[in-house]
Amino acid sequence: MKKFLKTTSLLLMCALLLSACGNLQNSSLSSGGGDTGKSTVQTTSSSDSSSYDVLLSGGKYKTSPISGLTAADNSNQFNSRSFESGLMSLSKKQFSTNSYVFQEGQVLSASTVTNWLARKSKKNSSGLNPASNGSTDETKRAPMYFQQMLEEDYLTKQDGKYKLAGMSIGIAMNKVDYYQKKQYGATYKTTISTEQQKEQGQRIAQEVVKRLRANKQVGNIPIVVGLYSVAPEDTLVGGTYFQYAVSKSSSLGNWSTLGYKNQMLPTVNGENAINSSDSDAFTNFKDNIQDYFPNLSGVTAQAHYDGTNLKSMDVTINTQFDGLAQITSFTQFVQQSASKYLPSGADLDINIQTVDAQQAVVTRTNGKFNSHVYNAD
Repeated sequence: MKKFLKTTSLLLMCALLLSACGNLQNSSLSSGGGDTGKSTVQTTSSSDSSSYDVLLSGGKYKTSPISGLTAADNSNQFNSRSFESGLMSLSKKQFSTNSYVFQEGQVLSASTVTNWLARKSKKNSSGLNPASNGSTDETKRAPMYFQQMLEEDYLTKQDGKYKLAGMSIGIAMNKVDYYQKKQYGATYKTTISTEQQKEQGQRIAQEVVKRLRANKQVGNIPIVVGLYSVAPEDTLVGGTYFQYAVSKSSSLGNWSTLGYKNQMLPTVNGENAINSSDSDAFTNFKDNIQDYFPNLSGVTAQAHYDGTNLKSMDVTINTQFDGLAQITSFTQFVQQSASKYLPSGADLDINIQTVDAQQAVVTRTNGKFNSHVYNAD
């Protein structure tokens, strides 16, 4: 098994969580349900009611020991961010941002999850991927279904201490399993059907919950479990969550099916737009800013849907200039153009960059725009 740490994804999530922070509040921390240890901690005080306050330890953000661990490599850079942000969106269905404080998962260890992601074998009875059947034929071999795992912890303040009161688990399932017949040899792939993803994902989720319930830190707290479909390497968007369930006791509740979809704009390879009005709006936005600065290298977007309803859009604008006056003027124009042309109901994350560096960002959350030019300080 290989382990890959995607630190860029971690930094993006930290920035997302801390972007609306205000004052820090002091308290003491108690892990799990008992007083196993105390230390001075702080929480961020979010100015946005749709965002979680974040628990800090010693003034520092605590990363999860399992972040970035995968069963095998996948070069699609968009998967990590959508895996993390999607699980947090599911968490909000169960854990109110007004009642719970967020912390990256601290219960599961790297060694535990490394074993769970591996194949089941005589040496590793805890492996949740199927044992190898010895075949290397793409249609006959036992594929690696389980690709990655994510833990998010949700805490509440009880008797002056923060205690673990809820947990969310992301289970990333391969749509395509890449493998080699011999070390350093050619790469082959096994395609996994939607039904196989669902069946294997539910099996793995049931076992994960069973194992978590045996952990004294977890006990009987609610656990949200989301099944995520990993986007193949050759796609230009990240994957999506396709099912989730909540465990309030020893087993999982009923599974709910999700209608999330991602699409690259402008569409490629003759693909039909999920929503033609959104596609036209993005084209108008793109044309407008390219008319203002013709030497742009490219303007693309990842559109995120729930059914045909656009929820958010991540836009990337590549420029060939980095002068401060140009970037500042262009950032203002991008914000104006976004307000005029892009669908008003969707959150926006617009990154303006050169080949070498990020130059500026424009965001819209809950209808409110913010922008920042990085080299203006």
